[in-house]
Amino acid sequence: MAVFSGHNIDCVRGERQVLSGATFSLESGAALVLRGANGSGKSTLLRLMAGLMRPVAGAITWDGEDIADDPHEHNRRIAYIGHADAVKPALSVTENVSFWSELSGAGGMRATEALTALGIGHLADLPARYLSAGQRRRVTLTRMLTSGAPLWLLDEPTTALDQDTSDALRGLIDRHLASGGMAVISTHTDLGLASSGLLTLGAAS
Repeated sequence: MAVFSGHNIDCVRGERQVLSGATFSLESGAALVLRGANGSGKSTLLRLMAGLMRPVAGAITWDGEDIADDPHEHNRRIAYIGHADAVKPALSVTENVSFWSELSGAGGMRATEALTALGIGHLADLPARYLSAGQRRRVTLTRMLTSGAPLWLLDEPTTALDQDTSDALRGLIDRHLASGGMAVISTHTDLGLASSGLLTLGAAS
């Protein structure tokens, strides 16, 4: 069983301390929901977990090893979905998903299966420039399904999604956890996940 942990994490951006002493621990099969006011550091903590930033103090570890010791290996074990939908408008929906799948080394669902799971299989051949905001978000979310990564890091994943798609997303996350995966999710929406803890971050100073 893998353990993903953070111990006394401090992070400073500019001259402002965004996180102070943040601590978490997550095991295989479990999710962690991040809550807090805007500016409390939820997105920052997810970026630290993804290895896109380094804390000024403390450490983030996988099975006791600092993720900074082998960033390439850590990148292989995560699927990070941030605020932006990095969809290439000139490519079709399937071409976008296939590009990400090849980049991550695949290991998860096939592109067609992932699109169907998120209710957009019928858009497979559509150029991405014609997608609505909600459709772009669903295309972006296929990245976690095709990656085969054990750790999903999701920043407000339900943005622009309708209730039916949010419910489908919850089911996909629960399925990932049931198979031994992990998820850390920043969200203002109660997804009602089967196995989740809560980390509330303090208000910005």
